[in-house]
Amino acid sequence: MKIAIVILNWNGEKLLKKFLPSIIKFCNIENVEIVIADNASTDNSVEFIKNNYPSISIVKNKINGGYAKGYNDALKKVNADIYALVNSDIEVTENWLNPIITTFKNEPYTDIIQPKILDYKNKTKFEYAGAGGGFIDKYGYPYCRGRIFSELENDTQQFNDVTEIFWASGACFFIRSKVFHNLKGFDEDYFAHQEEIDLCWRAINNNSIIKYVGTSTVYHVGGATLKEESPRKTFLNFRNSLFTLLKNLPKKKLISIILTRLILDGIAGIKFIFELKPIHTLVIIKAHFSFYNNLTKMLKKRSRTKPKENYYTLKSIVWEHFILRKKHYKETL
Repeated sequence: MKIAIVILNWNGEKLLKKFLPSIIKFCNIENVEIVIADNASTDNSVEFIKNNYPSISIVKNKINGGYAKGYNDALKKVNADIYALVNSDIEVTENWLNPIITTFKNEPYTDIIQPKILDYKNKTKFEYAGAGGGFIDKYGYPYCRGRIFSELENDTQQFNDVTEIFWASGACFFIRSKVFHNLKGFDEDYFAHQEEIDLCWRAINNNSIIKYVGTSTVYHVGGATLKEESPRKTFLNFRNSLFTLLKNLPKKKLISIILTRLILDGIAGIKFIFELKPIHTLVIIKAHFSFYNNLTKMLKKRSRTKPKENYYTLKSIVWEHFILRKKHYKETL
């Protein structure tokens, strides 16, 4: 089983200097190679790799197509059984690969895996992007074991298990190459954010199983490309979530859930006004108009999927968290 650790890079010389050594140190096992997928960087990151790590392969993309197109373009040129898509701001740990490789070998129907993701800046806490494995609620809002909205749990080994999840984090995302290419990769219209949720949902609709392996740990900085408070990030998250619902919801739930979601997004926009963040309210409106403008395109993509009924939880995490004041994943069960 050949594993390719593929790191998407865009002007990330500082991140590569800081985090590449841990990946090299703990990937020194048979049939594992490291690949830098460069998204048309304009800094010296490519030269840094060539000069300091000449044995590492570099795939150069012609343009910066974001996370989605960046990986789609690069992985056409990477030959491996398993792709490990690892952010450039990830620090890996000793023995992080072995539990994941073992799971792939022992479970032929498991096609996507994520490790435990902790916060690099506070290593006792789960990190926002993936934490202990991802789910989405009735209305398409993502949450994780160890993270509900911005509420992050301390890691007390409560999620040191191996379990089925709904989506795996794009920060450290393992997928069988044949599955990735059969699904035509990430949706490039997303650019970045939530494309991994869409891919996972399409994989589930195609009978794949997605697992969280909590015996493997990595640390993630988070926000290294787009900061948490970035209006661009707000725009992509709200719009892309609507894209995902439109493409993957079962037909009989499609209209009612999307209409409810649009209303909830409006409430979120009002909340931003009270928080003195009116720019985020404006980008939610912009995200909705972008969604409307792309309806026809996304409906065509929907026709290529086979939405299933038993796809995700029927609870509303918005209700559980903001109304019932539940802060931890286990309180929502």
